[in-house]
Amino acid sequence: MESMPERAAVGTLLRHVLELLDGDVAKVYDELGLPGYRPRFSPYVRALVADGPASIRELAGKVGVTHSAASQTVAQMTRSGLVAVDPGADARRRIVRLTSRARESLPVIEAEWAATEAAARGLDAELPMPLADLLTQTVLALRRKPFRQRIAESGLDVTPGE
Repeated sequence: MESMPERAAVGTLLRHVLELLDGDVAKVYDELGLPGYRPRFSPYVRALVADGPASIRELAGKVGVTHSAASQTVAQMTRSGLVAVDPGADARRRIVRLTSRARESLPVIEAEWAATEAAARGLDAELPMPLADLLTQTVLALRRKPFRQRIAESGLDVTPGE
């Protein structure tokens, strides 16, 4: 039996859950003939399909990640031939669009997305509350009071050393 991360190591547990979820989704993409397609690409593909070409900043907002994270993912997608990046109206803005390769892959990507949503509903049925609900509530709680503040309130002196 595979060992479990220590319960108190919340970050390790979260990474482990993400590895279990994303690892299996990536295997499915491989089996469906899309090797190298990463699960993290799908929200970007879906946003570009729904709204058309967008800047990296706009994509970051639609996907719910930082500009830096969106830029890194777009760079990976560009190397994979799924998106192209064109100059925007000014030199600082870059516009991301799907390539023909990505458009040809859409039926597979969309079918996998639907299957993943169904699998997530099945997983949710086994849990005390839907995983997405728990994670959303966690994000909202951390926005109300960041984890660093919670650590400081535990009594640890987090002021820089003299």
